[in-house]
Amino acid sequence: MSDNSYHMTIIGGGITGLSAAFYLHRQIQEQGLPVRFQLIEEADRLGGKIKTWRHEGFVIELGPDSFLERKASAAQLAKDLGLEDELVRNRTGQSYIYHQDHLVPIPEGAVMGVPTKIMPFVKTELVSWPGKLRAAADLLLPAAQGTEDRSVGEFFRRRLGNEVIENLIQPLLSGVYSGDIDNLSLLASFPQFAKMEQQHRSLILAMKQSRPQAKEPGTPKGIFLTLKNGLETLIEGMEKSLPVESIWKGIGIEKLEKNGNNRYLLTMKDGRILETDAVLLTLPHAVTEPLLAPYASVPTLPKAKPHMVATIAMAFPEDALDQRLDGTGFIVPRNSGIEITACTWAHRKWPHSTPKGKALLRCFVGRAGEQSFLQLSDEEIVDMVLRELRKIMTIRQEPDFYRVTRLQNAIPYVVGHQAWVQEVKKRVREELPGVYLAGASYDGVGVPDCIDQGKKAVSDLLATIQPGR
Repeated sequence: MSDNSYHMTIIGGGITGLSAAFYLHRQIQEQGLPVRFQLIEEADRLGGKIKTWRHEGFVIELGPDSFLERKASAAQLAKDLGLEDELVRNRTGQSYIYHQDHLVPIPEGAVMGVPTKIMPFVKTELVSWPGKLRAAADLLLPAAQGTEDRSVGEFFRRRLGNEVIENLIQPLLSGVYSGDIDNLSLLASFPQFAKMEQQHRSLILAMKQSRPQAKEPGTPKGIFLTLKNGLETLIEGMEKSLPVESIWKGIGIEKLEKNGNNRYLLTMKDGRILETDAVLLTLPHAVTEPLLAPYASVPTLPKAKPHMVATIAMAFPEDALDQRLDGTGFIVPRNSGIEITACTWAHRKWPHSTPKGKALLRCFVGRAGEQSFLQLSDEEIVDMVLRELRKIMTIRQEPDFYRVTRLQNAIPYVVGHQAWVQEVKKRVREELPGVYLAGASYDGVGVPDCIDQGKKAVSDLLATIQPGR
């Protein structure tokens, strides 16, 4: 490659930045493009929040554990890496909600908490009769006027009432976005619901029509995918496919400066300086904003505050658990009085993750506004989780081993998020041409969403240097 080639620097080696590097490198090779790139990651490993712990025959995810199959980019990435045969689907089974000190099945036909079958919803003890009658009002209410953004909580409360929100929808949606649903942006987080209301008026009828119909009798097919040896297999595959010299690990960025002719100087925390034509920033926006500040005054969302969550993985002999309930786990409403927000019976949901004769529980702690667990040690968190689990299920002994992982959640998408993203990217485009923003702070937090953002940034870059593309 000549010194006159175009140079791009990707800052951040999580799934967004690494996907961008992978697909950029692929196009460089396939099309012979005069482009070079550098991927810079401050940590000593790539992958960001995607991290798999392989221990004593267990495959334990310390971050996200899977991705939705219907969002095709993650499965496509696995295929592009030659890992298609490693893809595994979740085993389906009954899920439960902790309600009035015991586990209650989520009603059959409830899609993201919205009832689509009458009798299971009528029979459930999760919602009182007044709450059920209030939810039925959705069948009569008109669609909301206008297209302005509103909170997820406001939207569902208007359609279905408070009780369905608190006991069904809020704990289910919090598995995706752990922020407060009364601040969470509907258009940025769940735009499909707004479209359904406009197209069908009744949310219940819309969800009923959109439910996939089973083509064959028997157990329904799982909607999530992962890899036999964990999601980190994707990270390892991409890293191996890239030239060693194109990856810098353990190096942070101190400063971004314009260098004339729309080029940039990047000053590293170790003092070295890199000159580049384009920069893709895939860092959390709170980290990116100071780098942009000298050139682009970007608006902030004052209510958008990140918070911590903890994942607690615990391994047991299978006979140490008395699981008379057939299912894959349970979720916990905010008004339950306990700290756990959910528990997955991973040995049932993901049988490949657990050796024969063993059991694996993955529990979650940490709601927006409820961060008292931060003061606890790992041992104290495990003790607390075990105490609460023993109120819900039989656990006859201490775990064989455990692992506590604390993660800062991405900033939740508060009302107005889409307009904020558009304004931020507009100002960066005008003031810093050749600088791109992508990642969980902007256009989606799931693994496929981040992959899509990395691929789009590469496409946008190549469009600027290949006229007519």
